[in-house]
Formats: sequence, structure tokens, C-alpha cells
Amino acid sequence: MDFLGIVKNKNIFDEIMREFQDLPSVRTVAIGGSKADKTCDNLSDIDIYVFFEKDVDVAEREKIVKKYSSKYEVGGEYFGQGDEFFVDKLNCQLDVMYWNVNWFENIVNNVWFKHYPSNGYTTAFLFTLKNFEIIFDKNNWLLNLQNSVKTEYPKKLKENIIKRNMMLMKDKPFASYYEQIEKAVKRNDVVSINHRISAFLASYFDVIFAINELLHPGEKRLIKYAKDNCKNLPQDFEENINKLLVQPNADTLIILDNIIKNLGRII
Repeated sequence: MDFLGIVKNKNIFDEIMREFQDLPSVRTVAIGGSKADKTCDNLSDIDIYVFFEKDVDVAEREKIVKKYSSKYEVGGEYFGQGDEFFVDKLNCQLDVMYWNVNWFENIVNNVWFKHYPSNGYTTAFLFTLKNFEIIFDKNNWLLNLQNSVKTEYPKKLKENIIKRNMMLMKDKPFASYYEQIEKAVKRNDVVSINHRISAFLASYFDVIFAINELLHPGEKRLIKYAKDNCKNLPQDFEENINKLLVQPNADTLIILDNIIKNLGRII
């Protein structure tokens, strides 16, 4: 593990990892996020994923954190079970997420094998899975799960992602993102415009990554990731996104129409 100075304090980092893997009911501990997929920068934290069979007691989690940190938040359930703490001797922040093994297995099964699409970000958890750096793995549970998705991108999943998210963007007869944005523009409701544009772009990128048979990388650096990895991008891809994100904008609906038209040409 040679990232952001951890190598200088590898013993401390390994010690923390052993603390997590020794918790009751823990099946696997892995590094994920930008550190694992090599897209990190000097603003990136280290994401640690602790997979459990039964909930890990918050008091036990706090015991670990307090050994290594003078600034921490334990038991924050804002985005699921997780702890955040600054490791004094590493001079960096760890974000620890606690995921139930059955819940995660169901996500993988529903997306990769049953081909269920989502409203954007359909394959984001699979991208995380693919890029995990495994630290501890009882009975190779996570490794086997990784290997199960190292197959050709399912054709039916691709079709379902495109169909669902194109419907959401504009094809639905009622309450498409386009229609909602159109109403918000007429009301001059800038907050609503931005809220629905975010949802529109989530579906837009889901379609783009499906077209290119790539797993969705999540929320960050999407334009750069798409430009670096997608062989097939809509015309005026980056230009239209940049224009769309300038609000208020009298040309919002024209830009949306252009985005949808150009996307349709590459499906």
C-alpha cells in the first residue's frame, strides 16, 4: 500500500486494520474509493469497508477509533453505518463504512445477474467491488464475489439501464426530468431546476457508461472519467454539460434537447 504517506507508517495502518478484522462477526475488511482505483489526490480520504454478518456495536467501534484519533465522529448514520476519524500518526482521515454481507450480495445479484436497473448509478456498487483492495477476507468471501462479476457486461443489463434512464430523462409521458425542469424554468425556480438537472445527469451518465459497457465510477470526476475511458461519447459531451450547469439559463431546455438528441445517436 503505497499511497499518501501510509508507507511511512505502515505498521500503524496495519494495526488499525487488524483491530477492525478482529471485531465480532466481521467477514472482510477492504480498501475502496479513490485509493483503490488509483484516482486519489491530496484531498482524498482513505475509505475502509468492513463487512459484517451482525451489526458491530458502536461502543466497540469507538474503542478502536479513540486509540488513534483526537478528532473523530463515531456512529454517524447519515449515509449508512460509518465512522470518520483523523489518524494522528498517519496525518490522514479514514472513512469506515460497515456493510452487511447479505445486503451487498443481494445488490450484486440483483444488478449483475438479474439485470435490475436503477435511477442512475446502477453499477456503482459493482465498480466499488471490482476495485476493492482486500486486506482481510474470511473464506475468500469478497474475492469470490469479485470474481463472479469478472464476466462480459450483461447485454440485458445494458438494455435495461438505457431503457429506464432514457425514459426518466424525457421519454416518460408524465413527470420526466425534462418535464419537471421545464416547469421549474417557467416558475423561475432555480433550486428546483438544479435539483432536477442533477437527477437528469445521473441518468445521463448511467446511460453513457452502459453504452460503453463500463461500470459506473460513482459521483466524482465523471466528465474526466468518461473522456478517459469511454470509446463512444455524445457529440458536444463536455460543452453541453458545462452550459447546462450555468443557471439561471434561458437556453436550458434547448441544451437538454441537444443532450438527449446526441445521446440517442450513439445508442
